[in-house]
Amino acid sequence: MSLTDRLALHALSRPEHPALAWPEGQIGYRALLQQVEAAAALLQQTGVERLALDVENGPAWVVLDIAAMQLGICLIPLPPFFSPDQLHHVLRQSATQAVLTDDPQRLRKRIGKLLVDAESSLQVAASQLAWIETAAAVRGEEKKLLPEGVNKITFTSGTTGDPKGVMLSWAQIRPVVESLAGATLMADDDRHLALMPLAVLLENIAGVYAPLWAGASVMLLPMAKVGLSGSSGLNGETMALALSENRATTAIFTPQTLQGVLEALESSPAIPLSLRFAAVGGAPVSPRLLQRAAERGLPVFEGYGLSECASVVCLNTPAHHRPGSVGRPLPHLQLTLSDDREVLVHGQPFVGYLGEDPSASGCWPTGDLGELDDDGFLYLHGRRRNVFITAFGRNVAPEWVERELMLEPAISQAAVFGEARPYNVAVVAPAPGVTPPDIEAAFARTNRTLPDYARVSRWLPADAPFSPANGLLTGTGRIRRAALLERYGQDIELLYREAQTS
Repeated sequence: MSLTDRLALHALSRPEHPALAWPEGQIGYRALLQQVEAAAALLQQTGVERLALDVENGPAWVVLDIAAMQLGICLIPLPPFFSPDQLHHVLRQSATQAVLTDDPQRLRKRIGKLLVDAESSLQVAASQLAWIETAAAVRGEEKKLLPEGVNKITFTSGTTGDPKGVMLSWAQIRPVVESLAGATLMADDDRHLALMPLAVLLENIAGVYAPLWAGASVMLLPMAKVGLSGSSGLNGETMALALSENRATTAIFTPQTLQGVLEALESSPAIPLSLRFAAVGGAPVSPRLLQRAAERGLPVFEGYGLSECASVVCLNTPAHHRPGSVGRPLPHLQLTLSDDREVLVHGQPFVGYLGEDPSASGCWPTGDLGELDDDGFLYLHGRRRNVFITAFGRNVAPEWVERELMLEPAISQAAVFGEARPYNVAVVAPAPGVTPPDIEAAFARTNRTLPDYARVSRWLPADAPFSPANGLLTGTGRIRRAALLERYGQDIELLYREAQTS
């Protein structure tokens, strides 16, 4: 069954039940199906096979996404936090034929050389969009054809190098959607508020497809109205108020947005929330952060996923919850561990990376290190490639140390290094108004909770917060260590030299 088929069932049984809602209005399932059919008719006239989408969160994004999938058009979402260089890479690598955008002036300012001068207007779901074809050099007629059945290419900003295009099919996406809807007990009276750009695969699949599959309502606000600005700005109070005012029953957080909302609720405890289930993932989550959420009465459950597995792989739920774990695998997947404890995912085959041969294996090596308990709950211990070995031969997963450091109010962000060194150091983005003595005190408190080999002895301040815009974070908040080391390597080396001479 396709997503459109599922919408048609809801349109028959509850035609006026809200499917999408946004500040200016809402549409029921019957109207959503009609909007999808109208958008599909418009797209079919264009003859495109690969279409990029540069549109703010709203009904037009969802309608175009579903319409493209119905027609077999390969959709390439453009994350708003991608840099111009990353956008250049995405469009050229995917041989995109056209871009639909709600802000053509901004898009041309960023990648104008890749677009033709002419543009036409397209009306989709009450939104006025610009249709702009790409230059001939981008379309690249000589490039390889996509494997059959690829509905979407999601470009992961990754932790190193250029974004990689992950090719996904509905055959791979559907089991994730069905499993999520079942695991979270999603029902037609749920109201899901999207807190991330829909171009982020996690929100696209778990925050749009899964609620629509279950007949629930999806609340769509511009990012500024949920407290996000630019590539890394967060207003936790605005996000908490958005959750409250929209009576959201479900939401998906990153560790950063969860912490921002918690801080807002701790300073304004009168803000009422209607959440019954909230997931947190995208980057390592500190158990102490989850404990703070529990103390505030927030039903937050940690999960884990990969773009290569069509987003969510594991999830804690109220029925199956083990603090400290990232949950049990969704029903359509199985997990095993390699001899060196790398997590292996078995299930629906991964189509492959754009520009590479399709994957023929039903097993995906995640690159994450972990352990499985007797009940199948997965515990993660960091990225295989990120683990460093100190001069004393001790293995340290930096994500573990970083997530503890960032629970200190004085430390906004931290990146820990120590490969082949006698002690560990960190690059720190301090919170606004924080002094060096505040940072020192924060390190002292955190170090008391860590074993000696994981403690951080020295630190240096970052010259700017880590963000996707400056290439130091991925879109879901993971640190790009190679980029950080390139930027701060000389300063880190100086820290060690100063210690030797002092």
